[in-house]
Amino acid sequence: MKVTVVGAGNVGATCADVLATREIANEIVLLDIKEGFAEGKALDIWQTAPINLYDSRTVGSTNDYSRTADSDVVVITSGLPRKPGMSRDDLIATNAGIVKTVTENVVKYSPNAIIIVVSNPLDVMTYCAYLNANMPSSRVFGMAGVLDTARYRAFLAEELNVSPKDIQAVLMGGHGDTMVPLPRYTTVGGIPVTELIDEARLNEIIERTKFGGGEIVKLLGTSAWYAPGAAAAQMVEAVVRDQKRIFPVCAWLQGEYGYSDIYLGVPVVLGKNGIEKIIELQLNDAEKALLADSAEAVKSVMDVLDNMNETA
Repeated sequence: MKVTVVGAGNVGATCADVLATREIANEIVLLDIKEGFAEGKALDIWQTAPINLYDSRTVGSTNDYSRTADSDVVVITSGLPRKPGMSRDDLIATNAGIVKTVTENVVKYSPNAIIIVVSNPLDVMTYCAYLNANMPSSRVFGMAGVLDTARYRAFLAEELNVSPKDIQAVLMGGHGDTMVPLPRYTTVGGIPVTELIDEARLNEIIERTKFGGGEIVKLLGTSAWYAPGAAAAQMVEAVVRDQKRIFPVCAWLQGEYGYSDIYLGVPVVLGKNGIEKIIELQLNDAEKALLADSAEAVKSVMDVLDNMNETA
């Protein structure tokens, strides 16, 4: 098995490190546009193999996509962070150009690969990759819900002083402050979380989850990377090992939940074919209203990209 991670920044390098340490693929290719950057990161990771006792080989490449040929899965983390004075539209235009180029090169050398997008703004960059990949949407999807539910579960484990291993949760909608955590589908060792935490405190935890990325930016002055990188690696593992894991991912909807032609976070079954099934939950009216607000926010950003493409 061969996995490529495009973008050797903090998130991409962390993803490659987790993939290697867990021996999820025989070969992991780390690619970046910056001269020597991916090679250096890959070499550093490879030199941990004798220490951490694994066999996965990590190699780096400076913008040579031929090294990525015949990858089974490709993770795209490329893109620039939003800088002071940069509008949302500027960020979308810049990163869409990067994701478009990356996707075209990836598909050129690995036409049968499954593509997992991590680049931000997540929902619209996944849409951008899909538009340029010319492959079924089941093979192009985004990483958001796995990270968001991890934050939610970590906060719950902290609040209850229990193992995060025993917490299961579902989260839907866009990646950001319009995400839709679902307490009704959150359990701790099989016990509904609503029986363990009062409503007011649970709502505080949900709000913290919605702004979980921003909390880390305030503390570090930059975006998170350990949890996002590990979340992407977990999705790769589900595909490579055909685990049939149920994860919330950014998926292309065609009628599910009443939405069409939109990338939105929903629970799916992930296996060797990518998204093998989209699971439709029976949402109540309040949950439907929250999802509608989230979908409207995502669609407005997708419309920005569509308008850019029309005027290009």
